[in-house]
Amino acid sequence: MSCARKPRKRTKSQELIYQEQCKNVAHENGKRIGLEGDPDLQFLLKGGDLLKVKSRSWKKTRYFRLNEDCKTVWQNTSKKFKSDTSFSLEDVEHVRHGRQTEGLQKYTDSSIEDRCFSIIFKGRRNNLDLIASTKEEAKHWVSGLEKVINSMYNLNRQQNSEHWIYNCMRKADKNADNKMSLKELKHFLRQINIEVDDDYAKTLFKKCDTSNSGTLEGSEIKHFYNLLTYRQEIDVIYGKYAHTDGQMSSSDLLDFLQNEQREPVSLDYAHKLIDKFEVDEIAKLNKHMSKDGFLMYLNHEESSIFNPAHKALYQDMRQPLNHYFISSSHNTYLMEDQLKGPSSTEAYIKALTKGCRCVELDCWDGESGEPVIYHGHTLTSKVLFKDVIKAIKEYAFKTSQYPVILSLENHCTTEQQKIMAHHLTSILGSALLTQPLGHNMPTTFPGPEELKGRFLIKGKRLNKLDAAFNNNTSEDVDSVSEEDEAAELKEGEPKPKDKTSKKIKLAKELSDLVIYCKSVHFSNFEHSRDNQAFYEMASFKESKAMNLAENSATAFIHHNMDKLSRIYPAGSRTNSSNYNPVPLWNAGCQIVALNFQTPCKEMDLNQARFLPNGKCGYILKPEFQRDPGSQFDPINLTVGPWLQKKTLHLMIISAQQLPKINKDKQTSIVDPLVRVEIYGVPADNTSKETHHIVNNGFNPMWNTKFQFTVHVPELALVRFVVEDYDAATHNDLVGLYTVPFTSMQNGYRHVPLLTKRGSLIPSAGLFVHIMILDA
Repeated sequence: MSCARKPRKRTKSQELIYQEQCKNVAHENGKRIGLEGDPDLQFLLKGGDLLKVKSRSWKKTRYFRLNEDCKTVWQNTSKKFKSDTSFSLEDVEHVRHGRQTEGLQKYTDSSIEDRCFSIIFKGRRNNLDLIASTKEEAKHWVSGLEKVINSMYNLNRQQNSEHWIYNCMRKADKNADNKMSLKELKHFLRQINIEVDDDYAKTLFKKCDTSNSGTLEGSEIKHFYNLLTYRQEIDVIYGKYAHTDGQMSSSDLLDFLQNEQREPVSLDYAHKLIDKFEVDEIAKLNKHMSKDGFLMYLNHEESSIFNPAHKALYQDMRQPLNHYFISSSHNTYLMEDQLKGPSSTEAYIKALTKGCRCVELDCWDGESGEPVIYHGHTLTSKVLFKDVIKAIKEYAFKTSQYPVILSLENHCTTEQQKIMAHHLTSILGSALLTQPLGHNMPTTFPGPEELKGRFLIKGKRLNKLDAAFNNNTSEDVDSVSEEDEAAELKEGEPKPKDKTSKKIKLAKELSDLVIYCKSVHFSNFEHSRDNQAFYEMASFKESKAMNLAENSATAFIHHNMDKLSRIYPAGSRTNSSNYNPVPLWNAGCQIVALNFQTPCKEMDLNQARFLPNGKCGYILKPEFQRDPGSQFDPINLTVGPWLQKKTLHLMIISAQQLPKINKDKQTSIVDPLVRVEIYGVPADNTSKETHHIVNNGFNPMWNTKFQFTVHVPELALVRFVVEDYDAATHNDLVGLYTVPFTSMQNGYRHVPLLTKRGSLIPSAGLFVHIMILDA
């Protein structure tokens, strides 16, 4: 039931009843998310007028309020046409208080800073910039929205499931009488993505309608809910171990944890699980776990496929910087394609808050002496260099405290290079690294731990790093060869006849800021080893890097033991598509830069690579990619410490509450199938898929068993893809999840599902059984 749009014909008494029901629904949902009676929640439910800002001339008052489902915000978009719309809080990335977006900074005055706030959406949806009447109202909006979003995020899978089903039931109750007719029951089943024939619907309805009233209400609806959410597979698992008066004793639970989940835990740990998840107080007192408590445990993060021990920071962060894979973005300023899309500080904020630790700045001369960032020789819009640096300073370390590399592609004149240097030093201040750490010339990189909270500049340098320890008397301006990425010719441009023309003039002020990431040309591995210092690094176009990774993998790996390598997409990828990063990680490349703005399989793999270790943007490479004595070759595998052959036994058991793909068509139900893909060294790359289940996205069951052999588990990623089968055309994506092989837990596990943009689908998931054995 939604109270945003009122039925047209309603008597005064009906209206009073309706409004009371709305209050009850809102109260119940507030209780479900743990905000019962919260004043900020009450403020949101009441709603109010806000000034919506789109440009300097487009500022219009709109009425906003939180719907009674406590999940969507309703807004009246036009009083003239009496139209309205709503958006889901699940689509909101975060809420920012103040003039913290480009729009509000451009189109509003600083005097109303404390009345402004912005709602930032996931993906490419435009920000919603708003102005409240008072600063107190703005605080209520921001605080209230943050509370609701955080409460939703903290719900476990079972709570999300109950919340979702409850609201679907309310929506199906068309006449808002708190009863469910047979017609409303059919509508509800379609809403939750399950198609049943009329006879089954009637049988189910009759079974629950114990009062023979022709409608379901009260305990009858509860009975219907229990029948609907019954999970046979959980019954089977629970029954196998519940040997104590029909329940699991703590010893029974320990048997389950040790035998099925393969967890080396004690009886004390089983007691802690009972205390944490058991819902029945008598069972808890007896140190038993009921079936409901068992389901609560299975739905919790501790029983997720992703090992919770890998969620927080757990790796050694004091190894040299080049011993880590580093989450990296290409042409970070772009929100869309490479030819005509917008450039924005928002793109940097989104990348940094996703854990990206290397961002790119494509710098050109701007008007009024201010350098700008955009994709040169294209129609992409421009953004001021100084505004980008301010945004980076503000958001660089909100997700991760580990160092951020600013990769400069410099096309500016020396005058504007000096301005760039001024902005970098004045805005970033002491966080900008301007000298090597220590008092002597280093021979290797410091580690991420030593560089916490620091910015490193990657770019051209006029001299060797030794000059930082000497009285540097070099000229203020000199020429350097432009042979790295900055010099890559745009597709279709003729090559210059005079090779000496490929020179740029470099200002000393900017050059001196380059410490550990000096850009140099790559000739071959021998030349780099014999002539280049550890801090001198090359950028490789994807085709060049892929060729080296395929034909000279071991040499590439050894090159990356001493130096950093940056890989970037081909210029022909004008639609901002991405290349497969896995072969480059196999070759030990650290900075494998991708178009973060593009949702795709490659970005999904990137998200998975950097999922462990606190999502800090740094993942320690395997020992065999760091040991100078290693002869690891991912293409031609030989015996060595990298060869830790495992057999993965995987059973896809079931799925729960898969989202509808075609939400506009009420009768559209998904026909789900599951594909499991493995990405790693070539010998490990494979995929297998289940059959599809017809017309059931609510609780499909496969019980399909797969077996995979994984030769190099430390480099492998396992990807689960759920699709809606279509015989006539390509399958549609329903949800996906990718996890490093070494971060998977054994046993019965729930697999969360994400959208194509990497956002969690709260109530949906897969249920699987995993057993990893030495091959």
